[in-house]
Amino acid sequence: MARKSIEERLAQLDAQRQALKARLGKQERARDTRRKVLLGALVLHRLGEDNRAFDKTLKEWLQRELPGFLSRPDDKALFDDLLGAPTLPGVTPGQASADSTGQADPTATDGLSRV
Repeated sequence: MARKSIEERLAQLDAQRQALKARLGKQERARDTRRKVLLGALVLHRLGEDNRAFDKTLKEWLQRELPGFLSRPDDKALFDDLLGAPTLPGVTPGQASADSTGQADPTATDGLSRV
C-alpha cells in the first residue's frame, strides 16, 4: 500500500479538525439550551409559588420586561398567562402586536437573537 502524500494527510487532518469543531459547537449549543431550560424552570417554579415578596417582584419585572423582549406573536402567546391575554375584540392571543390589517409589524425582529 502506498503512503499518503503530505497534502493528503493535511487534507485528512483538516477534515478531522472541521468535524471536531462542529461537534464542539453542537455540545456548546446543547449546554446553552439546557441552561436556558433549567433557568426557565426555576423562574416558572418561583412564579407558581407567588407567596413571597421576591416572587411578586419577579412577576412584576417579567410583566414589564417580556413584552419588549419578545417580538414574535407566537412567542408572546406562550406567555399569555403571565402577561394577560389581549382584550381587543377580534384579536386572538398572540396577535397583540399585529396591525389593523392583521399583519405582524415588519420592523420587528424575530426575537431569536436574544433568546
